[in-house]
Amino acid sequence: MELDNLTESLHGPSRRRYDDGCGTAHALDLIGERWALLVMRELMLGPKRFSDIRADLPGISANTLTQRLEGLEKNGLVLREKLPPPASGQVYGLTEWGHQLLPVMGALGRWAVRSPDHDPNQHFSAVSLMLSFMAMSQSPDAGRLEARIGFRLGRENYVLTMKDGGARAARGEPVDTDAVFEGAPAAIAAAVYGGVPLAALEAEGALKIAGDRALAERFTTLFPLPPKAPRPGTPR
Repeated sequence: MELDNLTESLHGPSRRRYDDGCGTAHALDLIGERWALLVMRELMLGPKRFSDIRADLPGISANTLTQRLEGLEKNGLVLREKLPPPASGQVYGLTEWGHQLLPVMGALGRWAVRSPDHDPNQHFSAVSLMLSFMAMSQSPDAGRLEARIGFRLGRENYVLTMKDGGARAARGEPVDTDAVFEGAPAAIAAAVYGGVPLAALEAEGALKIAGDRALAERFTTLFPLPPKAPRPGTPR
């Protein structure tokens, strides 16, 4: 008992590690802490300042974010970088190994949206919206589209390139794009995943569309959510 208490005082509660040789179990050792995976999500499309990560994860405290970043850095998934002059301060980014989690995250998201409890009307950060398009771009209609779609999402801008049956998002100014969406990520998610007409969102002042209007309308139909999994006890 004394040895167990000493181990916990030095390394944290033993329940946080599974001591299991399975790769999946060790993955949970690395990223299974609350918020850890979402912190990595926010860094998937480029480094961010501490304050920006926290702003995009409104439910996390500064203390918890500090702990998660330290843990992910210790595990070799996150690194700290100093911004070159004339900027100052530091940013957090993913290591090469950390970036390799991207397809796993996409597969996990595609699996989870089948949950009867998934609600696409909840909070979306700019990065989570872009990653959702990348993950859900496997529909036949999305695969046939070749276009560059720009997004102005407050303090972050992105370009989504749809080509060769997939989609890839990159941080940057929307130049030479076919259409541009401007608004909060939640408003764009409402159009794409919630079926809210673009005209209604524009009338509310929640969204602006520039460029090819027909393409923008088509874009909102390209990412249908899969059927929900049945709840236990419900007829199939």
